[in-house]
Amino acid sequence: MKFSRKETVKISIIYSLILIFANILGILISSTIESPGGHIKRTSECVRIFVNKLKNTEQYKKYSDSFYQSVIRAAPMHDLGKIAVDDAVLRKPGKFTDEEYEKMKAHSKEGARIVKEVIKSVENEEFKQIAINVAHFHHEKWNGQGYPEKLSGNQIPFEARIMALADVFDALVSRRCYKDSFSYDKAFQIIEESLGSHFDPDLGKIFMQCRPQLEELYNTYQAE
Repeated sequence: MKFSRKETVKISIIYSLILIFANILGILISSTIESPGGHIKRTSECVRIFVNKLKNTEQYKKYSDSFYQSVIRAAPMHDLGKIAVDDAVLRKPGKFTDEEYEKMKAHSKEGARIVKEVIKSVENEEFKQIAINVAHFHHEKWNGQGYPEKLSGNQIPFEARIMALADVFDALVSRRCYKDSFSYDKAFQIIEESLGSHFDPDLGKIFMQCRPQLEELYNTYQAE
């Protein structure tokens, strides 16, 4: 199902509001931590690059253009659940305690609930389900050791498997309150070593092929 002009405008407004809110959240959490808005913008562009590669890969041409368009539009909503996480947990520079980790993990299920509420007026049912799945399942792992539902393999919605790769890549190559940024070589090495455990192995191989475009994108961000 394609987006009507009205729905395209509506989703664009939602995206803008998410970015504004994410930047405010970053300021409230700590001025020393990069704003979540930066993560949202980078991962969204990362997903766009990845999706464009998938659309031109024979194995993944079975998915419709409207499906891929929905994945791109849903990407900015993947971390909305973090607004429900205590800022002391979000800004902690060290390792989480078991209790803190449980609080952080709750953001995916809470995110699905929030996304469902935020986009309830959108009529495109395909988009709504994709956006909810991206928020809910982007921390699941191929081997079933992720969260919140411990799904494995193809049980994990395809759109969430796409988001997982973009999300982790950004986390690796970006500075966080608890770590410095990794080099591109190190980041892609980690992802490659995680194929078949954390990530869908076939999907991950296609993501690895996006390296030139991803490096170009992130070099642009670093130059800003």
